[in-house]
Amino acid sequence: MSPALLAPFALGALAVLAIPVVIHIARRTQTRTIAFAALRWLNPRPKRRRRLRIDERRLLAARLALLAAIVLGLAQPVLRGLADERPVLAIAPGLDPAALPAQPHARRVWLAPGFPSVDQPAPTASSTGNVASLIRQLDAQLAPGTPLEVVVPPVLDGVDAERPRLSRAVAWRIAEGTSPSVPIAVSAIVPAPPRLTVRYAPAAERQVRYFRAAASAWTSPDLRPAFDAASTGRPLGSDPGVLVWLAPGALPPEVVGWIRAGGVALLSSDAVLALDGEAVAVWRDADGQPIAVQGLVGKGRVLRLTKALTPAAIPALVQADFSDVLWRLLAPPPEPARAAAVDHAPLTGGPAPQLAPVDARPWLALVIVVLFGVERWLATRRRRAVAP
Repeated sequence: MSPALLAPFALGALAVLAIPVVIHIARRTQTRTIAFAALRWLNPRPKRRRRLRIDERRLLAARLALLAAIVLGLAQPVLRGLADERPVLAIAPGLDPAALPAQPHARRVWLAPGFPSVDQPAPTASSTGNVASLIRQLDAQLAPGTPLEVVVPPVLDGVDAERPRLSRAVAWRIAEGTSPSVPIAVSAIVPAPPRLTVRYAPAAERQVRYFRAAASAWTSPDLRPAFDAASTGRPLGSDPGVLVWLAPGALPPEVVGWIRAGGVALLSSDAVLALDGEAVAVWRDADGQPIAVQGLVGKGRVLRLTKALTPAAIPALVQADFSDVLWRLLAPPPEPARAAAVDHAPLTGGPAPQLAPVDARPWLALVIVVLFGVERWLATRRRRAVAP
């Protein structure tokens, strides 16, 4: 355990400790004059001697300690190294804790938000959250060196595409049982192809054919493709799907407003639209050069081509997989949410946990209350010291 101050500059307020010292020096305790018979033999005008003297030193000490404690509270004292280092056994909801071997010295918690004790009822499926994120969070909250064991069912729901990488080696146990799962719609697993709305300038009319061919490839031969192409003067409509803008210069204000409200748009390389933040390359050619970059505009997502929309500049336009590439760009597939537990065991090499310090101000507040009571008792007691 090591104490520390989050706001050490507040210690400059310790200058207020001079106030009670000055008061005790300037305001002497009430004195009593005692007349006695031999007083007439003393010199009526004795030579005065000035000597610094402080009365009621215990009261002064109490007041100084009270002010020092208040100033220390302003400096926000914390204590580091108070983390619980007992072994932790995290159990995935859906498993029976009673069926697991007893570990008397371990903390048994649910692998759920807040990591409640297994003595509480098991969390519901809707509140379980992402299993991989919960494992990373639990690793970050534990002190370095604290043993961690995780018990999971054979199949995990609510995982991401990357195995967790933790700061410590984890005992990964697979038990019998099923984890709670939220029903996943088929459309979330295999998303429907996007509806394309193309708006083009007269000089870019020939470029529309690439997107019309992609929309036809996404659609069964007996169905009509969800495709709408017109010049830039035609409004987008109430539900344009994904917008493909093939015109140079700035976009019309109504189109920009639609994108900011949450629309998805693919812009030609000569279109002008400021992105919020940096753009990220999402499509590259065989040489690793970016073909399209992606950024955000308000709540919307914008993809911008970096090259002219011609086969000479982008050979992928005439390749057989162009429709699949375009589909993944405009409607990215969801990340996998289910995985076998044996293939999702955590890896080591993650960042070391940064444990939050424990706030010491609640305990300091109790000390301040006690010092205040002592100061009031010394200041108001009946039998106070009287200077001779």
